[in-house]
Amino acid sequence: MASTQSFWPVSHRDDDFWVCMSCLGEVFYQKVPMPDCPSCHGVSTYEGFTLEAIRDWGTEDLIAKAVAAQQASAAAQPVVESAASVEAAD
Repeated sequence: MASTQSFWPVSHRDDDFWVCMSCLGEVFYQKVPMPDCPSCHGVSTYEGFTLEAIRDWGTEDLIAKAVAAQQASAAAQPVVESAASVEAAD
């Protein structure tokens, strides 16, 4: 059976992207994986960045991962808000 990745949520800040500084190959949007980086298994090696900063120094792959993570989060957000609206209406 495959295990699922767990994440620590990170409060909203200007630098919503968290990059693993051990491998510089993983980026997460408003969360960090626990207990370690899924690629290099580095622990507590994340630093926060804005998307603009990642575009300044990141590889094309890292930038693509950051954009995809942000889009996935944005796509999931309206579902949560609409569910809350239904509960509030009851």
